[in-house]
Amino acid sequence: MHAPGKIIEPDMLMLAYRSGIFPMADSRDDPEVFWVEPRLRAILPLDGFRCSRSLARTLRRGRFRVTCNAAFAAVMAACAAPRRDTAETWISAKIAASYRALHAEGRAHSIECWMPDQQGGPDLLVGGLYGVGFDRVFCGESMFSRVPDASKVALAWLVAALRRCGAELLDCQFMTDHLASLGATEIPQARYLTLLRHAQRPPPRHTYSAAGDSTGAGDAAAGLALPDGFAALLAAANAAGSSSSPGNFIAQSFTQTS
Repeated sequence: MHAPGKIIEPDMLMLAYRSGIFPMADSRDDPEVFWVEPRLRAILPLDGFRCSRSLARTLRRGRFRVTCNAAFAAVMAACAAPRRDTAETWISAKIAASYRALHAEGRAHSIECWMPDQQGGPDLLVGGLYGVGFDRVFCGESMFSRVPDASKVALAWLVAALRRCGAELLDCQFMTDHLASLGATEIPQARYLTLLRHAQRPPPRHTYSAAGDSTGAGDAAAGLALPDGFAALLAAANAAGSSSSPGNFIAQSFTQTS
């Protein structure tokens, strides 16, 4: 499938995700994209996230300040940046621009991990992830980590927030050792498509005030309500007396369901 123009139009991109395929590029400067439908698909069951003792300790200590949709473009840029093993990336300029447009429509989201700048400047972005949300589905695209455990913490917060907003399917696309260690499993594409079809029904929609009170229905056209789930997660932690360290609340929730 060819995607002409400077970006993949948001509606075309969403049609691809709803059909079980996603775009990639051959290189950073590649003006074209190709569409991928893996024979085997990695998913992370939302009730099967594997929170190790060391990750639970990191969450409880509140080492990172975690946000949702605070720096989407910066997270994408970090995911596309050269890594130790390669300078290349499948996140081309066209793909990055396409997801920024999708984010502007409320259909792509990011989770960010921050740490204080030892020089006294603004907090530093040290880890995060981004992906596409619709109905009861979240398709994770990429993650990065500049310090140990940052991407794991971002994923833990994502899973906890998705549980709060009625999600059922967390797509990880391709299996890696990193994802397997956190509970991801690999299934045939045909099985994935069955789960995908079942999860394509509207999730419960609510928005939350700063105090965590429900303020009514959200915009159903915006896709899966990850920001609402994130707000609900903070509200639940506050109600449980864990406002100083929401990570402690998250770690406890994983311990109770493991």
